[in-house]
Amino acid sequence: MEAPIGVIDSGVGGLTVVKEILNRLPHEPIVYIGDDARCPYGPRPTEEVREFTMEMASALSKIGIKMLVIACNTATAVALDDIRAKFPFPVIGVIAPGARAAVNASEAGKIAVLGTAGTIKSGAYDDAIHVLSPNAMVYSLACPEFVPIVESGQYKSKNAGVIVDRTLRELEGKDFDAAILGCTHYPLLQQHISTSLPNNVKIISSAVETVCDVERILHSNGIERIADSGVSPVFYTTGESETFQDIVEDWLSIEKPDVSYIEL
Repeated sequence: MEAPIGVIDSGVGGLTVVKEILNRLPHEPIVYIGDDARCPYGPRPTEEVREFTMEMASALSKIGIKMLVIACNTATAVALDDIRAKFPFPVIGVIAPGARAAVNASEAGKIAVLGTAGTIKSGAYDDAIHVLSPNAMVYSLACPEFVPIVESGQYKSKNAGVIVDRTLRELEGKDFDAAILGCTHYPLLQQHISTSLPNNVKIISSAVETVCDVERILHSNGIERIADSGVSPVFYTTGESETFQDIVEDWLSIEKPDVSYIEL
């Protein structure tokens, strides 16, 4: 099917999902919207996040997509069911795949969840984990400073490491062997996170497992593209495009990516 896969996020975090799509499904065209102007979503009221997510999904629906990935954990937690009910194309989020990956990775059934305030408050990961593993122990930690670090392009800085280490000290004394990066921005901080957590902890990004679901759904619906699309991903941002473009170039290794401003 010629139409692209749509990916939406509160900002640049969903690029971690795009990276996995490009690795696993290189023939598939992609169109992405990052709502950088209104990022972060984590501290925002539920209804506001739902409204913003619907605006992005509507914009991609008008462009014409064959499926949608809500690559923002906060948006997935509050808007997934509403988006599925409104649009005819398949819609997936990142929480269920992330929970599944963590349950499979944890030998002890003890899992830490790192997320935005909104995601942690929703309890969505706790619920998803306990559906799969009712006796699992879940330690949830809101990390409100992480998204701004990534959005500003400072995720490789020494200061980012200091902030990550300070935040994760809240988990000292907790016994867990897997940690979910419960925000798609957080893989850009994974090196710092790995340094700040015990060596035995497996760090789980939902991106890989999410793209496994993307591949399965494309195939089961008969809408996968077999031949090379011959086109590069198209990116839209509601914010300042220069920083967005720099992060795309750095994270996805795409020279001069197609980045445009979009008004929602």
